Amino acid sequence: MRQNQQSEPPSWLRPPLFVVGQNTRGNWVVQDQKGMRGGLFVNREAALRYVRSENGFKPQAVVMVSGGIELDMNRNAGAVLRVSANRCRIA
Repeated sequence: MRQNQQSEPPSWLRPPLFVVGQNTRGNWVVQDQKGMRGGLFVNREAALRYVRSENGFKPQAVVMVSGGIELDMNRNAGAVLRVSANRCRIA
């Protein structure tokens, strides 16, 4: 590889990817892709404020889910979030 070509940064340099959506009870759920961080929030603004503080204010690292999403505290790292709809959009 030539030095002037840009390569992808190592994973520890990339901001974490967060999924944000509402659960079946109407709470806002945030969970990172690896299942290491997240929580339940009473409104969308609080959920997004948490995500911004955790990911270094990088909006490209947030995925808004239009269907239901459930916070899973018992899963292994690297597992996939349970989402009841296949549609999602990037915030």
